[in-house]
Amino acid sequence: MGNLVAIVGRPNVGKSTLFNRLTQTRQAIVNEEAGTTRDRQYGKVEWLTKEFSLVDTGGWVVNSEDIFEEEINKQVKIALEEADVVLFVVDVQNGLTDLDVDVANILRRTKKPVLLVANKADNFESHLGSAEFYALGLGDPICISAINGSCTGDLLDKILEVMPEEKPMEVDEELPRIAIVGRPNAGKSSLVNAFIGEERNIVTDIAGTTRDSIYTKYNKFGLNFYLVDTAGIRKKGKVNEDLEYYSVIRSIRAIENSDVCVLMLDAERGIESQDLNIFSLIQKNRKGLVVCVNKWDLIEEKDQKVINSYTNAIRERLAPFTDFPILFISAVTKQRIFKVLETVKRVYDNRHRRVSTAKLNETMLPIIENYPPPAWKGKYIKIKYITQLPAGSIPSFVFFCNLPQWVKEPYKRFLENKIRENWDFSGTPIHIFIREK
Repeated sequence: MGNLVAIVGRPNVGKSTLFNRLTQTRQAIVNEEAGTTRDRQYGKVEWLTKEFSLVDTGGWVVNSEDIFEEEINKQVKIALEEADVVLFVVDVQNGLTDLDVDVANILRRTKKPVLLVANKADNFESHLGSAEFYALGLGDPICISAINGSCTGDLLDKILEVMPEEKPMEVDEELPRIAIVGRPNAGKSSLVNAFIGEERNIVTDIAGTTRDSIYTKYNKFGLNFYLVDTAGIRKKGKVNEDLEYYSVIRSIRAIENSDVCVLMLDAERGIESQDLNIFSLIQKNRKGLVVCVNKWDLIEEKDQKVINSYTNAIRERLAPFTDFPILFISAVTKQRIFKVLETVKRVYDNRHRRVSTAKLNETMLPIIENYPPPAWKGKYIKIKYITQLPAGSIPSFVFFCNLPQWVKEPYKRFLENKIRENWDFSGTPIHIFIREK
């Protein structure tokens, strides 16, 4: 189970640049309009032997140009509540500002480790300038330059040093773990309550991980699994629930700790950017997916036409990954609740489905022969042999061919679609690897 590190600080101190540097991506588009890329605020960092999740809280605010003190204070509070380590970024070149002092006042009260990161220290003179940040009372400023990467290794060492030890989970590894995620008010709690409605057979809650993601064991009707509770359900009072972008931070741990995610949508509101954020978290972590359109009892016309238009709209917004079940349910009237559990079980089984090499080659080679990969500069690409890799986190297939580097994305997608047409991998992502034979 991963630890969560949050980056906080006022605008323009280089939070996104630091995020990109540590996650080794360029996915956070720097100095662009707010909200352009959908998942630029969450990534995984590997350092030495450890892996942790990194969240840039600044990315979730809707209008990042005019962030006011209270907005920043909200971000800082949520970061303190959700994260294991907080990186407080300040800007050496601009020096100390009132806003920095306000943030520091909140951070000093916490018991959690806070690292003061003095960014834009591109040369040694600026290292000297960092001395004024001692005034914040948060210990030694760690001077780095996110742009050119200087001293970021020291910062990562420090993060691992202050990272709390993880408690081992007491969870039966064999059982599927299901997370119910979605925006506030999409009906997650109602669904959990509908599942657990009858008093019998509720087994204990197991609090695992560093920040208690709560596992509720569920076994009835011959189904046996853990519900991974989004921390949001049990911790209402602390944070104003209207803050939509917190639902994303909240979902991170539940998604990381699960096998299959049930994404709840509100039938009356359709898909909103928040849902896309949560969807991309599920994708990034390569988890199984079942989409549930909740509050279906409130929709007046429910004929097949309406259902189809809903279904198509959802698949369109979540493309290119479209092979997942969509259910129309009502947590309140318990309509199709059991179907949700059956579907989740099916998606879980699909994640562990093995296709024999003989069957794979027998089915796929003729298809490939009819639709070979497009030739490259007069060279023909021949795929000779296919096999599924031994059980990993998601089903992975290797296609052996003579010129793997010329097999491009669209053709890989074609192969994936053909695999999906022939075997049931609904709801689970698939890996396609092209290797030299």
